[in-house]
Amino acid sequence: MNVDDVRRLKGVRKITVLTAYDYQIAKIIDAAGIDMILVGDSLGMVVLGYEDTKQVTMEDMIRHIQAVARGVRSAIVVGDLPIHSYDTVEDALANAGRLMEAGAHAVKLEGNRPDIVKALIERGIPVQGHLGLLPQTAQSMKVKGKRRSEAERIIADAKKLDSLGVFSIVLECIPMDLARRITEAVETPTIGIGAGVHCDGQVLVMNDMIGMDDGYSPRHANVYLDLNDLIGKAVKSYIEDVKAERFPADRHSFH
Repeated sequence: MNVDDVRRLKGVRKITVLTAYDYQIAKIIDAAGIDMILVGDSLGMVVLGYEDTKQVTMEDMIRHIQAVARGVRSAIVVGDLPIHSYDTVEDALANAGRLMEAGAHAVKLEGNRPDIVKALIERGIPVQGHLGLLPQTAQSMKVKGKRRSEAERIIADAKKLDSLGVFSIVLECIPMDLARRITEAVETPTIGIGAGVHCDGQVLVMNDMIGMDDGYSPRHANVYLDLNDLIGKAVKSYIEDVKAERFPADRHSFH
């Protein structure tokens, strides 16, 4: 899979994307046949325990991209440029280069930044756009594009990114009809998260998909596994076995 393959999938079949932040999860979902793995700055919340993505650094992203890349054989690895890492063209070129050296095949950045996108693509760095809700700068985590003026601006931004040559655009938390209009208006594939079924593909945060956060699931996420409950039960069984001297048994010991 490469970025040209992603472009060719538009209108052929849906594109599948999940986040990953470590070697073992990346290896599992790559072997399962995922098209694309996003090493998102969402790691700030689900891995590092921050309240949002605003504290994620380049060093955080590099370390986790390196880990994911070691587990991947087929999927495209996309690395998020964290907040303030692309404030200028010079910053964007330097930091995107660092993510590519860490093992990313492409980078993602939020918003319509034509100067940045143009410079990266001219340097040979594939870019994934991101419109709608932009967590790095959002004041509130609410659906975007409900107002006509805001919707038209998002459509215009998508067309601009498309004309610059991004290989895909993430549409986050926008009305599904707006996502449909954008998907039909651009040649590049759209990847939805909270944007409805009309996008060319879908992305979920892995930790949301496997139910890692007890009692919390975003409206746009589908929980396929209650791993929080399974891990909790396993740990309780381990604690009971150790206290009862059932573990380690003879088969776990060396003679």
